[in-house]
Amino acid sequence: MLKQRILTACVLAATFLVVLFFLPVPLFPAFVATIVLIGAWEWSNLSGLKSVAARVGYLLAQAAAIALAALYVGLVSLGTPLEPTAPSVIDSRYAHLLLIGCTWWAVALLWVQGYPSSSLLWARPILRALMGFFVLVPAWVGFSYVRLQDDGAWLVLMIVAVVAVADIGGYFVGKRFGRRKLAPAVSPGKTWEGFLGGIGANMLFALALWLLLGSPLLAVIALVVPTSLISVIGDLLESMVKRERGIKDSSALLPGHGGVLDRMDSLTAAAPVFALVLAMSQGPFG
Repeated sequence: MLKQRILTACVLAATFLVVLFFLPVPLFPAFVATIVLIGAWEWSNLSGLKSVAARVGYLLAQAAAIALAALYVGLVSLGTPLEPTAPSVIDSRYAHLLLIGCTWWAVALLWVQGYPSSSLLWARPILRALMGFFVLVPAWVGFSYVRLQDDGAWLVLMIVAVVAVADIGGYFVGKRFGRRKLAPAVSPGKTWEGFLGGIGANMLFALALWLLLGSPLLAVIALVVPTSLISVIGDLLESMVKRERGIKDSSALLPGHGGVLDRMDSLTAAAPVFALVLAMSQGPFG
């Protein structure tokens, strides 16, 4: 199992890096949309949709939501050439969608904290299905926006690195010092000590970026720390929904790793938060 897990991780990492740095930038949103739609198929199962027709319908609805988002921000047009749009307007449109996504994660935090009592508000299959739109579409918007920036590939890699550092720091600190449970009804293995360890590790990561890149320290911290904080909520939210559904993994698509959602749960929360901070740093938006 360990060998299979390592092999799958190596293939995923190599594929991601090749796509990130060598796929033409305009095609990157389409690649992310493909991954997100695989996640949408898995979320249809988490939602409790049982028939193939219902799950296909859900997949098409998610695809339509991504298409509408792409139209709104100006990535695609309905058969007419895209008119030049001021960068500030583009940033503003992305920021509106990202703000919706970040607001959703604030609600998700309350639901995770209140589980299992909070399940009264969202446990019905139709509500869990609706939840998937707020998880997946803003993630697509976030990754698409970040990749389109100058040095966008490195910024996307930075999102992944922040999540990885939070996971690694949280694991080792939690394993050594973990005592107080973070969300025992959702994920009994996570502790407050591990959570703080992940944040501390990312503070060190921010300091390393500041020293290496010479960027303003406060600007780096403003990107890294909120992204690290919210990534934990992404992980806990999927764990909560899987627990409600009574399954361990979102699917068996990735040998040794479960499903796509099991690998991108933290990223679905991290991407829109990182992107919103980045969009706000570009200047005023309305």
